Amino acid sequence: MQKMSETLTTIQAPIAEELVYFDKYFKSAMRSDVALLDKVMSYLLKRKGKQMRPMLVLLSAQFCGVITPATYRGAALAELLHTATLIHDDVVDESDERRGFFSINALWKNKIAVLAGDFLFSRGFLMALEHDDYNALKIMSKAVKMMSEGELLQTEKARMLNIDEAIYLDIIRAKTASLFASCCETGAASATEDAEKIEKMREFGEFVGIAFQIKDDLFDYGTDDVGKPRAIDIQEKKLTLPLIHILNKASWGERRKLINIVKRHNTQKDKVQYLIDYVYDNGGISYSKEVMNQYVDRALETLDFFEDTPAKTSLISLVNFAINRKK
Repeated sequence: MQKMSETLTTIQAPIAEELVYFDKYFKSAMRSDVALLDKVMSYLLKRKGKQMRPMLVLLSAQFCGVITPATYRGAALAELLHTATLIHDDVVDESDERRGFFSINALWKNKIAVLAGDFLFSRGFLMALEHDDYNALKIMSKAVKMMSEGELLQTEKARMLNIDEAIYLDIIRAKTASLFASCCETGAASATEDAEKIEKMREFGEFVGIAFQIKDDLFDYGTDDVGKPRAIDIQEKKLTLPLIHILNKASWGERRKLINIVKRHNTQKDKVQYLIDYVYDNGGISYSKEVMNQYVDRALETLDFFEDTPAKTSLISLVNFAINRKK
């Protein structure tokens, strides 16, 4: 954990002072006059994550120009929306943990968790409207729409277990990469009017987001403690890239056997272990890493459009951090 912290500190160096200001700004954005809601918000603030999305907004702005008040509002909007979606996800998934701590629904039940998520959504949208940040609002609203569609598409396909690699990429492009792309696009748009630069940063964020989600899906087949139960995707009948690749090349008999495990035996440890071992032994993990690295390369190629700066160095390091992280 110490090593991870040091890596993040290095990445954050060009925006260290700006992140301090952002933290204060974000805390003020989450305050409420309702005591119960303020208590929930305080709990969330004490257990904040790596703040990758605000970092992407700030670094993208600095990369394309200078950080402005609109940049801070864009970063806060991104983090408010992201936090809201996590709270709602925990309710939908009936999850009692988030990042190793009790989830909001575990402590305060579903009703309060849903309302807390709704508060964060509305707070973010109102903040943008209060400052006429219509462009940022449009970008982020589109991301929320895509995230919802991505999750619903995954749910639909999980019922039928008829997902191929192209559909999988469509799902993660929508449910994860859309917000990464919107963070970079919002940050760039807050610092420049150059449409080509803004689009390049949007593309960069999308490629990073896809690589990030593939890495996240690989955790399901690992042995490290990553803050969620191992094989949870299999239990939820989510077909991710390692298994999709194996199903596409398996014999009819093996495919039927693997699908049967996912459908009917996804909580039986011995059968799930058989599936995991089969995925490893037949190249599902190595193939997924190859695809992940292809998107990393595409992200880094996008940055070649720009001159070398400290912000560019940090963005490159952030990409490497995203795919080498342990949780």
